[in-house]
Amino acid sequence: MKNYYKPVIFFIVIAICIMGCTNQKGKQIDMNNLYPWCIVAFDSLERSPAERITMLKELGFTKYAYDWRDKHLDDMESELTMAKENDIEIISVWLWLNAKRDSLGKLSPSNERIFRILKHLKLQTTLWVSFNNNFFKNLTQEQSIQKAAKMIKYIYEKADGIGCKVALYNHRDWFGDPNNEIEIIQALPECDLSMVFNFHHAQQYIEEFPQIVKKIKPYLSSVNLNGMRKEGPKILPIGEGDYEKEMIQQLIDEGYNGPWGILGHVENKDVEKVLKQNIAGFKSIVLN
Repeated sequence: MKNYYKPVIFFIVIAICIMGCTNQKGKQIDMNNLYPWCIVAFDSLERSPAERITMLKELGFTKYAYDWRDKHLDDMESELTMAKENDIEIISVWLWLNAKRDSLGKLSPSNERIFRILKHLKLQTTLWVSFNNNFFKNLTQEQSIQKAAKMIKYIYEKADGIGCKVALYNHRDWFGDPNNEIEIIQALPECDLSMVFNFHHAQQYIEEFPQIVKKIKPYLSSVNLNGMRKEGPKILPIGEGDYEKEMIQQLIDEGYNGPWGILGHVENKDVEKVLKQNIAGFKSIVLN
């Protein structure tokens, strides 16, 4: 072989190796399509806002959903500001309604504070809204739909006034039934509402999920993932259940391709370790 052929062959071999590595990796997880959820209130290390933002960047997240307890509200404005400064999007903020504290025209001090912070920051995000079941105690189905619709319309108008959207969040009990959420949305055609579907609040819907996914797809804006077994537990790492792979595929088959929520929802654990475990579980499902 003449010497002038050797560099050409060398570069061909290198190119083949590079292509082989790319093909071997195949599909890649787009971290822009993933966001963590329940990382503020669930973290044994109780990270500061700065530590939490650093953790998200190191894990490769570009967005997250903001959950909270009352003790976090003093730091909420600084955290959301810090997230913006680090190019991390706040895709949602949790809003929990309890009939003991929230009513039509009057929200709890904490919920009112949420609105004030979002307005002050001019943060256009989505409020994930859910209800304590005490809102619907001793009500008929029709009365429950009417009461929920009135309250959601009130929240929607309040949110719309500061440039925010509203998504219904299936927590549990009556409001956690996706069929009821759809009825509420259909009762408010004048409101631009969407839905968040949480696997960790949906074990009782596993068998009927193929039918549910067809119903919720037109309204779906986010899906929070979890390992799924009919008998529970409620919180299970992604990839350790019996049904989540099939349920994710059913969502994809119906045209939903994210964003996907990765849970940090574990008491008394370092949330970074929980997120890493769930990211690995998600990869094991979607890349295989």
